[in-house]
Amino acid sequence: MFSWLRKKRTEATAAVASGQPQAPAPVLGVPGADTPWPNAAQWLQRLEWTVLKRLDGQLQGDYRSLFRGSGLVLADLREYQAHDDVRHIDWNVTARMQTPYVREHQEDREIAAWFVVDLSASVAFGSGQTSKRQLACSVVTVLSKMLSQHGNRVGLMLFTGQDRAHCVVPARSGRRHLLHIVHQMLQAGQAPAHASEVQTSALGPWLAQAQSVLKRRSAVFVVSDFISPTGWEKPLAQLARRHEVVAVRLRDPLEMAWPDNTGMLLVQDAESGEQLLVDGNDAAFRQRFAQQAQDREAALLESLSQAGVDCLELNTDEALDQALLRFAQLRKRASQLSTGGRTAPMANPSPAQTRSAHA
Repeated sequence: MFSWLRKKRTEATAAVASGQPQAPAPVLGVPGADTPWPNAAQWLQRLEWTVLKRLDGQLQGDYRSLFRGSGLVLADLREYQAHDDVRHIDWNVTARMQTPYVREHQEDREIAAWFVVDLSASVAFGSGQTSKRQLACSVVTVLSKMLSQHGNRVGLMLFTGQDRAHCVVPARSGRRHLLHIVHQMLQAGQAPAHASEVQTSALGPWLAQAQSVLKRRSAVFVVSDFISPTGWEKPLAQLARRHEVVAVRLRDPLEMAWPDNTGMLLVQDAESGEQLLVDGNDAAFRQRFAQQAQDREAALLESLSQAGVDCLELNTDEALDQALLRFAQLRKRASQLSTGGRTAPMANPSPAQTRSAHA
């Protein structure tokens, strides 16, 4: 029964004795440049052991506090803000307080969660072992699994660069449906086979299409690196007026700072194909690169704040479970502060982490 195992051990022992180098063991679910991606069941199983097991028991009580909206149970009253829906104004309280107040309701126990996922060419970039595309597939899988455990329905709108959605998976529940979503993500996550299949970003039209598809109020996760032509800010704000929207931003450390002593490099835009020869040893060039990255960062966060959208920032060099825990803590804290509650301070949050909640 275990003859194959004894054979493998004998071969390994003989290789060590002869001094021959051994091939490294493959890592499940971490595809390299020449390694095919695993199937949906393998991908889900890996994330269940590496991420979901770590989150088990640490997000207790977050189900009601993270999503408030269209339910029937009154949660709280608070002052009206610029991004609020006027239909939620409580006119009786407003007349007594002489200040507009809106009602907040506990979200229905069963909600529909939709993932609007950008898998254009810019998302394929990654300076380390994990690319932004792999990170997008991982976070969609983890959040879909967590939401489906409560009986919620999960849907997917996948965009790969075309004018319309690459595929639209209706919101349903169940493990088979979850595996179908993961399969669609992994299949679309493969790199294009030919240069003519370059995948460009069009975040504005994609969000407009999502607004036309989603008829009922839902929790919407927009998963993208937000490297797209301008014009997506208004469709995002319109989507956030009707739905509970969370922007899941994918980042890579190399996009924020150019490394030192790289010499002359020929870089190419992943979507437009434009090539540029740069000198990585030029300190002035590296400073301009960092300044433009900071300006783009500030403009993006300002656009998300004006739209009333919370931002979950995910870095390719950061553990996914820690990022989700940090976002849950920030969202709870912002919710309590908006209702006048007091919360304990977080343990040394970074400036980027503090800016991630725009409640």
